[in-house]
Amino acid sequence: MHLVIIGNGITGVTCALTVRRLRPEARITLVSSESTHHYSRTALMYVYMGHLRPQDIKPYEDWFWTENRLELVHATATNLDLAGRHVTLDNGNTLSYTHLLLATGSESKRFGWPGQDLAGVQGLYNLNDLAAITRDTHGISRGVVVGGGLIGVELAEMLHTRGIEPVVLVREASYWSAVLPPEEGNLVDRQFAENHVPVRYRTELREILGDAQGRVRAVVTTAGEEIACQWVGFAIGVTPNLGLAKTSDIETDRGILVDEFLRTSAPQVYAAGDCAQHRQPAAGQVSVEQLWYTGRMQGETVAHTICGQDTPYRRGIWFNSAKFFNLEYQTYGQAPAGAEAGVESFYWEHPSARVALRVYYRTEAPHAVLGFNALGLRLRHAVCEQWIAQQAPIATVMAEFGRANFDPEFFTQHEQAMMAAYNIQFPTQPVLLKRRKGLFSMNR
Repeated sequence: MHLVIIGNGITGVTCALTVRRLRPEARITLVSSESTHHYSRTALMYVYMGHLRPQDIKPYEDWFWTENRLELVHATATNLDLAGRHVTLDNGNTLSYTHLLLATGSESKRFGWPGQDLAGVQGLYNLNDLAAITRDTHGISRGVVVGGGLIGVELAEMLHTRGIEPVVLVREASYWSAVLPPEEGNLVDRQFAENHVPVRYRTELREILGDAQGRVRAVVTTAGEEIACQWVGFAIGVTPNLGLAKTSDIETDRGILVDEFLRTSAPQVYAAGDCAQHRQPAAGQVSVEQLWYTGRMQGETVAHTICGQDTPYRRGIWFNSAKFFNLEYQTYGQAPAGAEAGVESFYWEHPSARVALRVYYRTEAPHAVLGFNALGLRLRHAVCEQWIAQQAPIATVMAEFGRANFDPEFFTQHEQAMMAAYNIQFPTQPVLLKRRKGLFSMNR
């Protein structure tokens, strides 16, 4: 076996390590144009902010690759020959394969705005983007972030830590309204206000203006406002990187089309991670998944199939986490932003607007729990997943909620206030508290 993996992100590296464990004799080659080593993509912002050094975001030491007989090739794959089973590289070399994994990831979206190719305009996805923002924001006074979501907050916080005023343009009426209900969105907006970050809601980008040197000097919004700035960051999402797949007859749509085993339309060619699109996603799931943890799961799953142990990809219960300045965020399971038939929720928020919990449950008795939103709280992944998988009634979940609390013992505990609010919403199913070992525990 010679497994060639195009991409050395979390998906490609997870696949390589799993194949090495399953097939110790296999030859494994990872090809990447971005860097000579694997790194933690989610930590790029912390390098910019000075919290980490570049070498700190390398999960493995340089000796690791040789020790595990993983060949690293720093080049761009430019052409794929399916009939000859080889990949052409931009350095003139070719790599023959018996098995090929396309783990080419994503690239930042652009919508063809006038001026989007000016110097100082970019997204944030890879090491090149980190280098560009480090260079182009040096000594500037203001940057404009186009779009919200998780990357929008990251870019705003990055600029803020360097004393650069970020102005954020959000086309929706509230923050990340496609994902967060209004109450949770308001808590994020509170973080913007406390950090003196101006946000223009119901506002989109119309044009980027340049100076005589071809650099950004301002943006013009759909409201007609001209905002002077020296840098523009796009946080409008990413799209699957299909560059190499397009050089062959592999079937693509928005992403590289794969079946439940992550096999493409070409023999012995697989795709996983951000670039893959599931032909038949499971009920309630999306066809293109672009998260770190789903990339890792797909990398491990496809490795088993590559090694002859056909294993269907099953994402399981949805999970994501992030940080909005000082506000931590976790979400589990089914957590719709708006009204959904057969789904209701219990919501509690601390008066400080720094801590909140939403529990989604089925309308019909016994009100099985479907999902969670937690802000300013740390919940145990395994406990939340267990409750959802077992369809635990919300009364049971709230009675046992202390099991899920992952906050350190010296943190303020909010269970008593949560239970008081819950008992008001569910007066016929009260949850009682009793003190044990100096802390409140919950019993129904």
